[in-house]
Amino acid sequence: MKNCIRLVLLILLPVSFSLLACGNNEGQNLILKANNEWIKGKNHSAVEQFKAILKKYPSDQFAEEALFRLGEIFHFSLNNSKQAITYFQEVKKLNKEGVFGFDAQKYIAEIMEFTFKDYDQAIIEYQHLINEFDQPMKHADHQYRIASIYIKKQNYNQALAEFEILLERYSESIRVEKVHFKIIETLYTLNRCSDVQDYFKHFFEIFPGSKYLNEINFILASCLEEKGKLKEAYSKFKLLKNNYIYPILLEMKMESLEKRIKKK
Repeated sequence: MKNCIRLVLLILLPVSFSLLACGNNEGQNLILKANNEWIKGKNHSAVEQFKAILKKYPSDQFAEEALFRLGEIFHFSLNNSKQAITYFQEVKKLNKEGVFGFDAQKYIAEIMEFTFKDYDQAIIEYQHLINEFDQPMKHADHQYRIASIYIKKQNYNQALAEFEILLERYSESIRVEKVHFKIIETLYTLNRCSDVQDYFKHFFEIFPGSKYLNEINFILASCLEEKGKLKEAYSKFKLLKNNYIYPILLEMKMESLEKRIKKK
């Protein structure tokens, strides 16, 4: 997975050169040479060259890119994410408002969540992305990550609150439909089936042709089962046959209901 991400990053490397508009050809050439070493897989050589750039240009935009690339190399190529975070933090200290500041903070948040699984710190880092950077089109994504982390922590009530914040603050986000679905899913997890029913009516009014309808109908059928309405639940599950994304789970549900109905 990291190798695939690294390939994408390498394709995008030339973009940064046009952003370094200080007219220093020597510095640009040094950055280009170091990046080329990384592209060739010569990670340790690239590291040494970026460190040399830091010594030569300790406080300008060449240093920003050198620190940022060192963070990427240590995270994606050298499997040393702890050291990578140190470099990304240095990028922010040098110039949080610069070309690489936002992406450095995003890496920190993602490493905390996905690599270290330090969920409490990840929430803090995603909140920094929302509070400290003028990237309004991306705030909904980071708010979604915060809500998702609370689900990982099994703090479902707080996850609901975070999803609701997203809907309130970022109502134009492309994530809105999915967030409404996640709220239904979370309500079911909290055993709030009556709320699921009410929320689904609201959801269906807004998204009558939603791609999540089959998954929501599975939840509604599960609520019927929990209420003891076994035949109604079975009929609703049966309607999902050949359409549900987890057919094995659906089959298990139906077989279990068939046995329970026969016993009655």
